[in-house]
Amino acid sequence: MADMPSFPYFSVPREARWGKSVAGRAPREIDPHSGTRLRIAPTDKIASAGSCFAQRISESLQASGYNYFVTEEGAPFLSPERRRDLNYRIYSARYGNIYTALQLLQLFHRAFDRFAPAEPLWQLPEGGWVDPFRPSVQPGGFQSERECLNDRASHLRAVRRMFEEADVFVFTLGLTEAWLSKEDGAVFPACPGSPLGGAFDPAAHVFHNFSVAEVTSHLDQFVAEFAAVNPAAPILLTVSPVPLLATYEQRHVLQATTYSKSVLRVAAEEAVRKHPHVHYFGSYEIVTATGDSAAYFLEDRRAVSDAAVAHVLECFHRQFTGAEAPPSATNRDPLPLAPASTRPMCDEELVLAALAAQNPGARQ
Repeated sequence: MADMPSFPYFSVPREARWGKSVAGRAPREIDPHSGTRLRIAPTDKIASAGSCFAQRISESLQASGYNYFVTEEGAPFLSPERRRDLNYRIYSARYGNIYTALQLLQLFHRAFDRFAPAEPLWQLPEGGWVDPFRPSVQPGGFQSERECLNDRASHLRAVRRMFEEADVFVFTLGLTEAWLSKEDGAVFPACPGSPLGGAFDPAAHVFHNFSVAEVTSHLDQFVAEFAAVNPAAPILLTVSPVPLLATYEQRHVLQATTYSKSVLRVAAEEAVRKHPHVHYFGSYEIVTATGDSAAYFLEDRRAVSDAAVAHVLECFHRQFTGAEAPPSATNRDPLPLAPASTRPMCDEELVLAALAAQNPGARQ
């Protein structure tokens, strides 16, 4: 007779069993991690980039007293409120939201003078000038092309310093859909011709939805090149739980969202399995798979609630900084966040708001 106690599944830990780690637990009690090889010290210089949701980790690290590494602070005479209005300290440098792995890779290449996109500066209808690769960071745009180009040069120097000196780099993957330049493959954070600037030209711009193979390749290349300039710094990957606002593909936005998040999650897993210094944090799983979608998303079923963010940050600190006690069913105040009115919107939300202002009767 078979020796049943030797059956392999008898020895798996509690967190590997649904009945022990998920079933019957309140959503706030679920932490989809089983320990980590990465520990972030308060003195470590933590840099971050990514999609809109990545801003929450940035805010928490700054509010919790950790050494959030910022290389682009803004002019010293600016008040903290004005700096935030101008998108300083939202991330480690003023690059705005970075939605795709290729966008991150190209930012790295631009910072190290390995890539100079051919796309010219974009002009706003009101006359200001913006950088096509971070069009929303300067509200109203720069007053002249020269001012915009000078700011870009200073920005890329700050980005280079961030990559070279960070002790930990956190990147949140957000999207697989993007608009690219047909000339050189440069990827934009927003479609040219939107209210954020530029003019859409079907002969110059093309839509692309990245595959698992492409995202995996872009991440692999970034990991290797980042390690060449900063070999001691680990990378922590996350996937944004925020659904797509819209898809350009001819299918339902729910299907498009499922495809996009699945690709990003698989690509992140591939990077973790391949590179010992790459780690993963399950913010996507915390928000989408705890069974509390009614409380973790707002009425639009897209915006993530403060309760969900608090749960995410609780798990983050427990796993990587040791600053938070394990969650329980008791109520407690969430970690400090910037007031909702001061949080910068995502690029697509800025586009939608501008379109709604121009045409109040338009359907969203």
